[in-house]
Amino acid sequence: MKKIILSAIAFTMLFSCQNDQTELTSSTTNAIVQRTCASQDVLVEQLKADPTLMLRMNQIEAFTKKAILTNRLVNDKVVIPVVVNVLYRTGAENIPDAQIQSQIDVLNKDFTASNSDFRDIPTEFSGVAANIGITFELVKINRKSTTKTSWGTKDAMKNSKRGGLDPTSPITTLNIWACKIGGGILGYAQFPGGSLATDGIVIDSFYFGLSSGASSPYNLGRTASHEVGHWMNLRHIWGDASCGNDLVADTPVHKTANFGVPAYPFVSSCLPTHNEMTMNYMDYTDDRGMYMFTNGQKARMAALFVSGGARAGFGI
Repeated sequence: MKKIILSAIAFTMLFSCQNDQTELTSSTTNAIVQRTCASQDVLVEQLKADPTLMLRMNQIEAFTKKAILTNRLVNDKVVIPVVVNVLYRTGAENIPDAQIQSQIDVLNKDFTASNSDFRDIPTEFSGVAANIGITFELVKINRKSTTKTSWGTKDAMKNSKRGGLDPTSPITTLNIWACKIGGGILGYAQFPGGSLATDGIVIDSFYFGLSSGASSPYNLGRTASHEVGHWMNLRHIWGDASCGNDLVADTPVHKTANFGVPAYPFVSSCLPTHNEMTMNYMDYTDDRGMYMFTNGQKARMAALFVSGGARAGFGI
């Protein structure tokens, strides 16, 4: 297990590392066959465009560390209002209300440890498996027809002047955009500290909620669980570097991203010898292969919602 002591310089170096995993798509269906989240790459571009962002993120990290050390965390239930912004060119991209609600249902199960596969957590990790205690409430669905074939990761979908939909009340509302991203990207999120004009997460509409078998192995709504984790200040479990640091003490060090559904035990090549927590939502495994957060990840999320926290507008 990791002990975390990061200077501002080390923190900056952590975020300058980019994931080198290759995006793969099926040549016959265009379905993504290997998970890729663009959150880290988007962050790197945001840091280049806004030199003050790293300062804000360092401040958030210092606040988080202090809140955890002093146990100044939100212990009561947090309910996150959600607005879903659907941008569609085809009928298939105009996902129905029931599919949107299914995504909210998945988030509620995954963030309260009521997902049925939570029971599959190996005994080795059961002691740190967490009920995050955060729930989500769908408050509005916005829809807009578009001629765009794909939106990319430049946040155009979040801007009405660029053909998208502006976020709704981002201080107190989680905005989720459902659209065709393209480039083999399942989704991406904005970390705390970024601009309110672009705050929220983006999920490719083909992988939104409980989708069809054609979207397998990403048809169980776990892309959103992964991306909401980023929105709540969690990093990829491998720290976006070989045997990197995800800023959480109770997640084992991972050599890199894991794909598919690795059989347990999955022995890491990072020393000292240990098993990797491949079933963590912040890895890159298939939807059916990820089904837990840890107490350390819970603490990072809880620190956001206390008075003075980066997402205190959602607190109680």
